[in-house]
Amino acid sequence: MSTSHTVSETVPAAKKVESATVAAAVPAARGGITPRHLVLAAVALLLASWGFLPEFSVTLLNYIGLYALVALGLVMLTGVGGMTSFGQAAFVGLGAYATAWACTSPDAAALFGALPPALLPWAGLALGLVITFAVAWFLGSITLKLSGHYLPLCTIAWGLSLYFLFGNLEFLGGHTGMAGLPPLVVGGVSLASPRVLGLLIWAVVLLALWALHNLLDSREGRAIRSLKGGRVMAESMGVDTGRQRIKLFVLAALLAAVSGWLYAHLQRFVNPTPFNLNIGIEYLFMAVVGGAGHLWGAVLGAALITLLKEQLQDLLPRLLGSSGNFEVVVFGLLMLFVLQRFADGLWPQLAAVARRWLRPTPVKLPAAAPLPQRALPPRSQVVLEAKDVTKRFGGLVANNAVNLRVKAGEILALIGPNGAGKSTFFNMISGVDDPSSGEVRLMGQAMAGKPSRAFAALGLSRSFQHVRLLGQRTVLENVAVGAHLRAQRGWIASMLRLDRAEEAAVLAEARRQIERCGLGAHVDTPAASLALGQQRIVEIARALASQPAVLLLDEPAAGLRHLEKQALAKLLDQLRAEGLGILVVEHDMEFVMNLADRITVLEFGTVIAEGTPAEVQGNQRVLDAYLGGGDDMGVAA
Repeated sequence: MSTSHTVSETVPAAKKVESATVAAAVPAARGGITPRHLVLAAVALLLASWGFLPEFSVTLLNYIGLYALVALGLVMLTGVGGMTSFGQAAFVGLGAYATAWACTSPDAAALFGALPPALLPWAGLALGLVITFAVAWFLGSITLKLSGHYLPLCTIAWGLSLYFLFGNLEFLGGHTGMAGLPPLVVGGVSLASPRVLGLLIWAVVLLALWALHNLLDSREGRAIRSLKGGRVMAESMGVDTGRQRIKLFVLAALLAAVSGWLYAHLQRFVNPTPFNLNIGIEYLFMAVVGGAGHLWGAVLGAALITLLKEQLQDLLPRLLGSSGNFEVVVFGLLMLFVLQRFADGLWPQLAAVARRWLRPTPVKLPAAAPLPQRALPPRSQVVLEAKDVTKRFGGLVANNAVNLRVKAGEILALIGPNGAGKSTFFNMISGVDDPSSGEVRLMGQAMAGKPSRAFAALGLSRSFQHVRLLGQRTVLENVAVGAHLRAQRGWIASMLRLDRAEEAAVLAEARRQIERCGLGAHVDTPAASLALGQQRIVEIARALASQPAVLLLDEPAAGLRHLEKQALAKLLDQLRAEGLGILVVEHDMEFVMNLADRITVLEFGTVIAEGTPAEVQGNQRVLDAYLGGGDDMGVAA
């Protein structure tokens, strides 16, 4: 279906698709069971059988819960945020040692002397969270500036450092450790029994799952997911990626610290052994095997690795006739198998089977109020200006003293042969790169040294020459990323579900832009499954969701069919009439000549012509620059 048709048909088409989806899901749902129903049933079953399980089974389940907490942090950090860490075991140690010191050290007794003994473990929790927050923020501010293989290598380095620090500090008991930790007491009830403490452990795990699910299903969750899709795109949509990465790093560390706190009061003893690098690798292994991009994958991975390790430690010595850590070899082979056959982990495979029998959990949002609107500048006002912008890469001059002005209510086209410097210039006027000299002004403000999110905050939005989308997320979620700066709710509000009214407004705006761009029938379609031309339209819809005053489009017509180009031209003409200033970089001369008010031509980084389409088509330097492109210019005329 062409875009020109879907523009008028998109609303009824979307309703038909939604109705068809629901109708198809209900028969397969067998009574309308949703994943939420299944989770509640599993929790109820576990709770009902908890008192009858053997002690050994309770112990295994307790450890699975503790490991799942750490793996949840790694799912958020690695699977969702795209940052690999081998050092989470060290943060588990910080939480464990903080509470051990608070409960057993004479120095802590002097510090917390006014507290009754039953509250000392809770003081230890607070101390552990504060220390972990400070250490993680410090390490993250240093570590997360690295990229590629340097980042995981750095996590190994500080993970080892903290492990040896635990063993060499005398006030922490050295390698001998610290014993005699008191049991937790809640409401006057002692949790000394592993069976009773296990209820708290799993309550914390379920609470973390709920909070993290809420976080991912929000404005901030889309910002987190965009980190893995490319920081350039995220920054251009207004996301502070550096801050988001540190917050995600700290969140994973705090979850590990809570796990360490619970572990310390389960064991009632702490020494450095459980916090070494091997255990850190094992935590990451749990997240990857279960499904690094899925929260429930953390629980699945923790359960599989814990149960498999327990069985192999008994079975392998009997088979091989000698003792040793043979399970490590099996884990290595298992990792190879999983990465080759199930690159996304095992949870997506189980979820795909479950979807045949379950209907989706209904999403309930309040009535959507309009998002805040930006006051657009008056027509003909200069909204974006480049003054003598030059970009040098060593001895190569990519752009040489380029001058350009975009006015409100006009479409300016930037054209030129391949290698003319259009993409470099495009990046400089959108904040991705800084010019070597010259000045870029947006809305009258000098933008020297400012990141692209600052450009977005002033009303500039853009698309990309090479499409940058979150491929596995739906079209709706991708477009909603564009409205990031039009909402305000943060992490805590999202975790506690206090952002629902704002979220409804963001999704309603995203849906409106999708329908406006003619993709209403694909609202719930994963972006990666669309054709390239449709993906470019998704990028335009995402840019429009920010309600920009200046719109930069990098080859928007590439990959579109004739009728789709006509629909795009009609949309851009409508945006021009609304008062947007639009800059288009495009190679399709017919599309440009029939659309643009003015055209600027680059050759070898230098402006060789500017004017109306008719003036540019009659310029001999332009025809010569295209090395035979004069025929194309004639066709466009």
